[in-house]
Amino acid sequence: MALKTRHWDRIGNGGVTFTELGFGTAPLGNLYKAISDEDARATLDAAWEGGVRYYDTAPLYGMGLSETRLNPFLRGKPREDYVLSSKVGRLMQHCAPEHRSGVGKWFEVPCRREQYDYTYDGVMRSVEHSFSRLGVDRIDILYVHDLCIFSHGSKEVSDMRIEEFFGGRGYDAMVSLRDQGLVQAIGGGINEWEVCQTLAERGDFDLFLLAGRYTLLEQEALNGFLPLCEARGIGIVTGGPYNSGILATGAKPGAYYNYDVAPQDVLDRVSAIEAVCRDHGVRLVDAAFQFPLLHPAHVAVIPGGQGVSEMQGNLAAAQAEIPAALWDDLKAKGLMREDAPTG
Repeated sequence: MALKTRHWDRIGNGGVTFTELGFGTAPLGNLYKAISDEDARATLDAAWEGGVRYYDTAPLYGMGLSETRLNPFLRGKPREDYVLSSKVGRLMQHCAPEHRSGVGKWFEVPCRREQYDYTYDGVMRSVEHSFSRLGVDRIDILYVHDLCIFSHGSKEVSDMRIEEFFGGRGYDAMVSLRDQGLVQAIGGGINEWEVCQTLAERGDFDLFLLAGRYTLLEQEALNGFLPLCEARGIGIVTGGPYNSGILATGAKPGAYYNYDVAPQDVLDRVSAIEAVCRDHGVRLVDAAFQFPLLHPAHVAVIPGGQGVSEMQGNLAAAQAEIPAALWDDLKAKGLMREDAPTG
């Protein structure tokens, strides 16, 4: 069965055709553990053979390793056959090993120190570096990366970086790249819907890659952000649909939620969702993958995959059939917001 696709064209420039299942390539940057080049390539090959045609990366992922691993994989593939997105906001500077960024998070990666730079020059330099690492002639989507509290530690610093992005003309650089046709779309790759909403209210954005904030566990983005996206024709890509793992593994001891061990209240809620899924003969992971796509603004879901088996699991989730009664039961039991679209 072929993967379903969704075409998006907000401004009439031809737009982008997404496979509903995309590939979030942070794990290819040796996130939390090192994997070999051979295993990374096998995972990418499994995705391609399964029909995946949307690949998302960033300079941050493995201090550039994710982009360089995509390079030989994409080389030789017809450029019109896939969609590629990368990000701006950080520059990777060569450094001594003791000064490397991401120690304990990215393993066996180049010695690089991340430098936040949301200015015009920073955006342009970041794009040029990404082109070099990827070895491609075109990036379809450019996201400004991590303007959120999660990444910067406080609302004050997040607000300062947002001001740098607009006042330092990083936003103007992205608009210029789109106007020149060098990218098809611009947006933000952000961990918080509130920051996405701030950006959408201040600028002319096409897409947002929202990580982990519109899932079976969290639907607060319906409060204002997602209605705004519908009104403006802004597309949403959901990253982290399993909330760091718990919606894939289930509520087992030690399950991860938001990059940390899940607290008891989250474990209890996931257990209740799992029970409803079992009643309908549905895997929790399948329901978690399919849920965001029920919202009309959504164009793709991009779980990570650090091995062939994980990728095969994502492919199965993308092609699962979910009975409408499951969503009805979750709402009836107070486990899903009543206003969450389900049909």
